Amino acid sequence: MSSLPTQADIDKEIAAIAAARTAGHGTRLDYPPYRSTTLRHPARPPVPVDPEGVELWAPVFGPRDVAADEADLTIQHAGEPIGERIVLAGRVLDGGGRPVAHQLVEVWQANAAGRYRHQRDQHPAPHDPNFTGHGRCITGADGSYRFVTVKPGPYPWRNHVNAWRPAHIHFSLFGTGFTQRLVTQMYFPGDPLFARDPIFQSITDPKARERLIAAYDHDLNTPEWSLGYRWDIVLTGTHRTPLEDEA
Repeated sequence: MSSLPTQADIDKEIAAIAAARTAGHGTRLDYPPYRSTTLRHPARPPVPVDPEGVELWAPVFGPRDVAADEADLTIQHAGEPIGERIVLAGRVLDGGGRPVAHQLVEVWQANAAGRYRHQRDQHPAPHDPNFTGHGRCITGADGSYRFVTVKPGPYPWRNHVNAWRPAHIHFSLFGTGFTQRLVTQMYFPGDPLFARDPIFQSITDPKARERLIAAYDHDLNTPEWSLGYRWDIVLTGTHRTPLEDEA
């Protein structure tokens, strides 16, 4: 069984993460313009646990658990959702460019009017009865994923006066269980709200922010039906995709 990390090991790791954030790498968890980070960022050191023991309680995922049509967010109801249909595809890679196969990828998003199907979202924009806004798939042997959905709209939030979030899609990636979950957001190119969004700007490295923006891919278009965007997710290394709560 693996030995537990000592408090000295934990303190060293926290110091390294803090130094990286100070140098402008990764996402600032205590970014003042993003007001809720004051209450949400970690204020105490992590508690060491037995990693092998934790894994025994975690679920596993495989192709038998996820149906192929769960990756199409436009066919989940009797009618078609309103909005600009898009195909979103890419690969999940490690830091060396190798594919990460058989990983569970989940997405959730607002509808084309910028409203989530959630009771806490009281934004006065219309619900779409034919759009729930979530889907999932398993990456292929080459690390590939593919979703069909509608482009989400921007929406207001109460972080500051006249605050609006850029259009985005949330991504969640799992290894073999919940203890290996990673969460991030994908954005669309050319959004005028980037410079005014504290969540996007909390990633202080401009090059890292660019890695969250999908690229329009004309070859991924479906003629007379949908536009295509491509976005690769890199899990490790110097060119990794910024993730939420990296600490």
